[in-house]
Amino acid sequence: MTMEIEILSIAGSKPLGRIQLNEDATVKNVKDKIYQNIKKSLYPDRQAIKLELKGKALKDEDSLKSLSIENGSKLYLQDLGPQVSWKNVFLAEYAGPLFVYLWVYQRPWILYGETTSSPGTVTTVAAVCWSIHYAKRILETLFVHRFSHGTMPLRNLFKNCTYYWLFALYIAYHVNHPLYTAPCNMCLYVGVAGFTVCELGNLSIHILLKNLRPPGTKVRRIPVPNGNPFTTLFNYVSCPNYTYEFGSWLFFTIMTKCAPAGIFAIVGMYQMSLWALGKHRNYKKEFPDYPKGRKAILPFIL
Repeated sequence: MTMEIEILSIAGSKPLGRIQLNEDATVKNVKDKIYQNIKKSLYPDRQAIKLELKGKALKDEDSLKSLSIENGSKLYLQDLGPQVSWKNVFLAEYAGPLFVYLWVYQRPWILYGETTSSPGTVTTVAAVCWSIHYAKRILETLFVHRFSHGTMPLRNLFKNCTYYWLFALYIAYHVNHPLYTAPCNMCLYVGVAGFTVCELGNLSIHILLKNLRPPGTKVRRIPVPNGNPFTTLFNYVSCPNYTYEFGSWLFFTIMTKCAPAGIFAIVGMYQMSLWALGKHRNYKKEFPDYPKGRKAILPFIL
């Protein structure tokens, strides 16, 4: 049995056309029909479908029957603007800082003028740690991460790249400066040890999260430790990957005693705390048996 749905623009409620669908259709089917029959310029990832003008966007997997949508119903279409895949955004975000930092490590004349001194031990170790971090991120994007959303607005590409690339330049300029004063050996040893632990922990969490979601699905489960000691942090926080990420930059700051690195760590911690709190709320809402003792990102604190 088929039904007819009227599609209206979210801008001014202007009628755009009607589509024919089976009664067991999903929101994804609605998007496909709009793309095929109403607006060729609006590919499915660029569309948001809503029940009301100011309502929330419907999920692709929602069935029309579950939403009480019947023959003759109306749905509102929002153009999300040009989109870009999450994978491509992540690759651009992470490749930039890797290139920028290693370029500055060579002490180009355009930044420092003519200089004959070579980078010291701490400067070189910091460059290695920085490279490991962003090379790991690139490899995780290619082989580990599974994205629940295929795309994001194109404008985010420029915003995110600006954040990562400029911070990379800001930090690299100070750590690689010919007048840079290295901290004590103890700071170096503690920084490298802590950085290494946090990088391994972050990788372990990402692999665990990947294995929670079968390929090609959007299945969600409660993440729990899997025997890897680095995943034990799941007993205390909902987003240990963010905890380890902050730890990496905290120890990088200790290793270099570089104020810009500390600023980067604090700004990152603020943003990751917002993300973690949101995910923590969603976990508790979605899973009635979600562990009550967990915090969002910092054990026993936040």
